[in-house]
Amino acid sequence: MKKLFIGNLPETAKDKDVIELFSQFGKVRSIKLVVDVFSGKCKGFGFIEMEGHEARAAIEGLNGRDFGGKMIKVNFEEPKNKRGRR
Repeated sequence: MKKLFIGNLPETAKDKDVIELFSQFGKVRSIKLVVDVFSGKCKGFGFIEMEGHEARAAIEGLNGRDFGGKMIKVNFEEPKNKRGRR
């Protein structure tokens, strides 16, 4: 199972819409879109889990693709200790 980061999502993004988009590459095992607690709108990113070969296909097929008027970023989630500090 691989966890994918999805960035640059529109604030109107909903779980069902993202699942539908990624399902063309395989089964989405879990999804977590980060939402604002006050407005309930998507903060522009989230995470999904898929099997390894399906996740790689989703990255290849969806990274840089238009979704809701924005070019989404899709890649493998990097462990916290591997990310650069700001």
